[in-house]
Amino acid sequence: MQRRRKPLNYFRIAFLVILIVLLVYVNQIAATIPSPFIPTPTPTRDPESLVSEATQLFAQGKLQQSIETYQAALAARPNEPALYIAVARAQIYVGQYAQAQVNAENALLLNPNNAMAYTMRAWALLMQGDSLNAEAAIKDALKIDPNNGIAHAVYAELIARQFFDGTAALNAVDRMGEESRTALALAPESLEAHRARGYVLYVTQNYADAIQEYQAAIAINGNIADLYLNLGLNYRAIGVNDKAVEAFSRANTLNPPDPLPDLYISRTYANIGEYAKAEQYAEQAVRDVPGDAFLRGNLGVMYYRNLKWPDAVRELSLVVNGGQTEDGIDITPLELTPDVPRIIEYYSVYAITLVRLKRCGEALPIAARLQERTPNDETAQFNASEIIRMCSEAAGTLQATETPAPETTPSP
Repeated sequence: MQRRRKPLNYFRIAFLVILIVLLVYVNQIAATIPSPFIPTPTPTRDPESLVSEATQLFAQGKLQQSIETYQAALAARPNEPALYIAVARAQIYVGQYAQAQVNAENALLLNPNNAMAYTMRAWALLMQGDSLNAEAAIKDALKIDPNNGIAHAVYAELIARQFFDGTAALNAVDRMGEESRTALALAPESLEAHRARGYVLYVTQNYADAIQEYQAAIAINGNIADLYLNLGLNYRAIGVNDKAVEAFSRANTLNPPDPLPDLYISRTYANIGEYAKAEQYAEQAVRDVPGDAFLRGNLGVMYYRNLKWPDAVRELSLVVNGGQTEDGIDITPLELTPDVPRIIEYYSVYAITLVRLKRCGEALPIAARLQERTPNDETAQFNASEIIRMCSEAAGTLQATETPAPETTPSP
């Protein structure tokens, strides 16, 4: 009646024990491995620390890094208008005007009654040449906050630029002077107030006073390239060329990709007859922005001054006719207009250089264009007349040389 008990299989028991131990071990290890479908948690910085760092970077003149840090703060706080305004301000100082406009408008979407957002939008529009919409925006800013010193500063600069371009109202000098003084009274410690006052004094040819204002702005923040550019222009206007070059060089150090310091140094050296140095900086400006026809025109003029006529024609032809560089960069020609003296200079030098190279067939149409489109520019009219005269003399000389002498009848 009793079933015979089978002997224990110790091998099977040992196998099962080992299997259980392995399963427990694997389960514990798996618990420590994150799932590939769940994002790995990463430590995030406090937005306040990002804003503090961005502010410090701006003060140090590291504007691009400041912009990037502000944008990192925005990623954490996308609904904070003040951050968009701070980014826009820094972008204006580095020449990113379109991006600054977008950020100012983002701030306005979040707060349509933000005076500083309207101010930054106005400033960005002004720097893009849209003074009409800029004026509307700055008036909105002052309607919201009449005591906003930065808004008054931007308005002063707007009127000053209109005055400089010849598009301002008759009372522009009084208005921009009043706006700039109001800006200083309301925001005496701001860069923008001293900068605007300096620009108003510059366009009204009060260069010594303008220098003082730009120096005051630099005392607030000595690492903004824009301030040194304007300081240098004022020094150059009063003939203090060494200090002008020093200021432009400082701007170049602070913002190396910007071609303007190199362009201004080039023109400064050309003004005092140091054409070799002028050519050197003109070449650097073109290396910074190789597709800019205006910079290539300046380089062409410097080649002409250094008697490098074929090189001058190559560069100035791109300015007048457009075309493609040796590196395959397309250049859009500059239109000859009576209100841009530098472009008139490029056309004149191009035609004169063509005459030097005995290419009057190309020079004469340019001379005719100068006569037609710049009737009130005495220098351009004189140059055009000289080009026509030189080509006429060259043609007469050539005709006299090529005409065979009449045959003579031998005397009987």
